[in-house]
Amino acid sequence: MNEESMSTTLLALERAELTLNSDAGPVDILRGIDLAVDAGETLGIVGPSGSGKTSLLMIIAGLERVTGGSIAMDGISYDGMNEDALARLRGENIGIVFQDFHLIPNMTALENVALPLELAGIDDAFDRARAALDEVGLQHRHVHYPGQLSGGEQQRVALARALGPAPKLILADEPTGNLDGETGDRIMELIFDVHARKGTTLILVTHEERLAARCGRRVVMADGRITRDERAPLAAD
Repeated sequence: MNEESMSTTLLALERAELTLNSDAGPVDILRGIDLAVDAGETLGIVGPSGSGKTSLLMIIAGLERVTGGSIAMDGISYDGMNEDALARLRGENIGIVFQDFHLIPNMTALENVALPLELAGIDDAFDRARAALDEVGLQHRHVHYPGQLSGGEQQRVALARALGPAPKLILADEPTGNLDGETGDRIMELIFDVHARKGTTLILVTHEERLAARCGRRVVMADGRITRDERAPLAAD
C-alpha cells in the first residue's frame, strides 16, 4: 500500500470565513477557505502581509472563531464547542510556535514548558517538560530565565513548550522572524527534524520561499483566499 492511499485527513476547512468588526465597519479577513490537510503532511503557507496567513492559523488553533463555513479536526467539528472545549482540543492536539516567544519572564525555561501541561491536568508535567527541553538541545538551560537566554534559546523553549503535549499538529507562524539567519536555520532544522521523527503534521507560515519549498505542499494566499495549492513532486524510489 503506498503512502498516499494510507493518508488520513487530520484537518478540514470548508468555506471557512472570518469577518472582524472595525471602526470603519466589517472587514473580511478570510473569504471562503477550502483546505484539507493529511496527518503527517508538511504545508508551507506564503503570501504578502495582510493576506490572511496568520488569521488562518488562528482559526485552526481555535483562537479565533470562524464567522462562516466550518472547521474540523479528526472529524470533530469546532462548531458548538465552548471556549473550554476548544482549549482542551488545542492543549491536547496542537502545538503553536509564534514569531514572538511569549515566554513568562519570571519563570524558568522548565516552568514555562511545564505550566501549560499542569493547566491541562497532566500529572507528569515536569518530566515531560524536561524531556521536551532535552529534545531541543537545552539540557543545561532548565533553570535559566528567558532574560538569561539568547533569542535562539528562547525560541527553543517555545518549541519545547509546543512539543510538550505530544501534539498531532504543529502550527509555526514565522518562527524565524525574530532571529538571525543562522539561528533561524537551526530552529527550522529542529522543527523539520521533529516532523521527520514523530510524523507530526506541520503547518508553517513563512515569508521565506526557501522554507516553504522544504514542505511537501505549498499554499499561496492573497486577499484572504487561497490562490494556489501545489504539492512537491514525489521523490523517485
